[in-house]
Amino acid sequence: MTRRCLAALLVSAAACGGGHRPRYAPAQAVAPIVATPPRAVTYHGGAAALSMAADAQMVVVATSRSIAGSTPEERQRAYDDWSAAAGATTARDNGWFDREEDRHIVELPRYRIDLLPVTNAAYAEFVADGGAPAPTMDAATWAAQGFVQDWATEVERFVWKDGRPPTGRADHPVVLVDWDDAAAYCAWRGQVVGAARRLPGAHEFEKAARGDAGMAYPWGPTFDRALLNSADGGPRDTVAVGSFSGAISPTGVLDLAGNVFQWTATRWPPGADGDGPTPQMTVKGSAWDDHAGLGRGAAWHGRPRHARHVIVGFRCAGA
Repeated sequence: MTRRCLAALLVSAAACGGGHRPRYAPAQAVAPIVATPPRAVTYHGGAAALSMAADAQMVVVATSRSIAGSTPEERQRAYDDWSAAAGATTARDNGWFDREEDRHIVELPRYRIDLLPVTNAAYAEFVADGGAPAPTMDAATWAAQGFVQDWATEVERFVWKDGRPPTGRADHPVVLVDWDDAAAYCAWRGQVVGAARRLPGAHEFEKAARGDAGMAYPWGPTFDRALLNSADGGPRDTVAVGSFSGAISPTGVLDLAGNVFQWTATRWPPGADGDGPTPQMTVKGSAWDDHAGLGRGAAWHGRPRHARHVIVGFRCAGA
């Protein structure tokens, strides 16, 4: 697709190009980001240098129209890529990518989003200031959540000890944090810097990853195992944030695919009641144990709001 063609598309919401023309719905304003606010938090004046530094690196994403969602052909390609990498058909059998929106155009106002996911070290400032308990877990609680990762070999290494992150993981993304604690950290950081902070909406995350033109992955149209931490080339563990500088997105944001999924402020499914008996919230991105096909900007799914997982972290956003 030429730049001239893309420009026409973004203005008129009409597809242009070659023989297989994806159809685009008319441009639509994105629904407000709504979810019950987290518990009240108060900044008590503790050390917050790392959180302040992360806030100072936030990336401004300008007001514009952008492409969101995917075509059936894009989803089938993602299924093929996943199956080839994983040697299985689990993704297709369970319709993982069928949950994606049809390709369309959205209008988003200007916003800020973190350059990188929140690290263990930055989150430790929140914990030390009394904002939340240290991320922890035990084998029985892990088993009760019903996740597939093995406690001894894939989970226990992420558990904080004596209120501190595991050794050697200060600059890794924080995990074992549920949606409420993630949202509370962002609100707390807002108090630290004097400007409101929150979790990004799912479409904000997607635009940050894809830019206006709707690239499949943050770095381009096809999966590249060298540009993210995944099961297709990574250590089967988290790595330091910012380790893949070559995967910077069109908006200038890093780590929007691979390493950890990330909580958003959007209910799951979008428009559902996020405060019901079993509330779920939308996560975006992909994680260290995922394969090709995941990590595309259009991909999303829901996680229980109160789940604490070793493959889910977060980043903050604001006006």
